[in-house]
Amino acid sequence: MARAPVLYKGHESARMAELDGAPLASFPARSVAFAIDMIIASMSYVVPAMLGATIALRMGWLHGHIHITFDPFHHEHWESLIWFVAFISASNYIGNGATIGKKILRIRAVSLVHHRLSPWHSIERALGYGASALEAFFGFFQFFIDPNRQTVHDRIAKTIVVTERRGKVPAPAAPALPVEAQPDSASPAPEPASSPANPESPEIPAGAPVPPEA
Repeated sequence: MARAPVLYKGHESARMAELDGAPLASFPARSVAFAIDMIIASMSYVVPAMLGATIALRMGWLHGHIHITFDPFHHEHWESLIWFVAFISASNYIGNGATIGKKILRIRAVSLVHHRLSPWHSIERALGYGASALEAFFGFFQFFIDPNRQTVHDRIAKTIVVTERRGKVPAPAAPALPVEAQPDSASPAPEPASSPANPESPEIPAGAPVPPEA
């Protein structure tokens, strides 16, 4: 039995049409937002790790010097990489593309496929930072050569970053009414039926003598 071929579904076209004309975020705004997220991610990793190491040293569970480093862009520090991916993924999903840094700068990452970032798209975007960091962070600077200001991690997750300072992201357009349902302004309104001035007075034929009034 022959299997049916897999068909291409152009589901992205409608979403892209909805986002047409959305104002894109600037590179300085994106850079500051990323720096804020990095600071929050590093502090939320280093501070609990230091407290845990201090308790472990005092309890005698660990000995010697303990070095705590937050460097998610090198695989030697895989613990910080896992925390960075988890932190950015959760921030993207909970904020629907608006991490803490992006909320402060009033920008947002929006999907070109769906109206909301799914958990997988959030993880993809977080992992995509590693691809953007390759070759001396050239993936970040592709912002300046892409017509839609997409970096490498934007293209991996199929997202763009828009600013909310000049208005919200365009909402889905309302469906157009069919031709039969649209009101026709050219057709005249029906005229109300005229009623006789005095319905009780009998009609007098032409030429008949008028009766005297009582």
